[in-house]
Amino acid sequence: MIENLLEPLVSERFRNDEKYRLGHVRILNPLPGRAVMGLHIPDMKKVARTLAVREDAVRIITDFEKESGKGREALAHEEQMVWGMMINFVKGVPAEEKLEMLEKFVPQIDGWGVCDSVSPGVRWFRKMDRAWDILCRYFASDSEFEVRFATVMSMCHFMDERFLPRIFYQFDALDFSRIHSDYLGPSEVRAAGGTERVLASGRGVTIGESPYYARMGVAWCLATALAKFPDETRGYLRHARLPEDVLKLYVRKARESFRTRDISPF
Repeated sequence: MIENLLEPLVSERFRNDEKYRLGHVRILNPLPGRAVMGLHIPDMKKVARTLAVREDAVRIITDFEKESGKGREALAHEEQMVWGMMINFVKGVPAEEKLEMLEKFVPQIDGWGVCDSVSPGVRWFRKMDRAWDILCRYFASDSEFEVRFATVMSMCHFMDERFLPRIFYQFDALDFSRIHSDYLGPSEVRAAGGTERVLASGRGVTIGESPYYARMGVAWCLATALAKFPDETRGYLRHARLPEDVLKLYVRKARESFRTRDISPF
């Protein structure tokens, strides 16, 4: 939709270095049909800020909403990013209207990169009286990236003494078996007949069991909680009702972070 603005900003290395390009796409792991143009995040933010101050900024956001309904082929990964960032950057829009924009954007998130890049900028959301109640609806969703959105938002904007017990409560209430994912894990890929068949069906593949990105989101949030509230986090984990694989992902994230690599995870 805004290829003319994004195309000149595609990194030369992405254009010319096949190994780098494949690595970049592999890390993002987009679903089949979702194009990746190869921009860096600062360039996408620059475009989003430029569009957000235009008089027709709200119309542009509405156009993104309409295009997203046409399927993954309609918007590239970078266009999704700019769309989400614009909602955060646009000025002069009442909070309730921004919330309507956000609630149309979140169900269209289908990749960890979009979720994790846009969520930290949703600072205005915390100021709303019903912000936590809205996040709880996303926690209760059966959509993988709506759950991950709730988790990353909790980590970025609600991780304090007041909300930490509420976050842990939501984690215990998660039933990963009922969360739908368009990404299949190793055992599911084998059962479906292999990677090529899965990709041909429009689904993606991950290195961990489905819903991998929801599971990893919880693990990441727990590792962050360990850094900020080690005693409370370890106390919660002594009786947490989380799957073993999520706990293993949490330990891995804790050991990878310089903030927690020397802190016992349990």
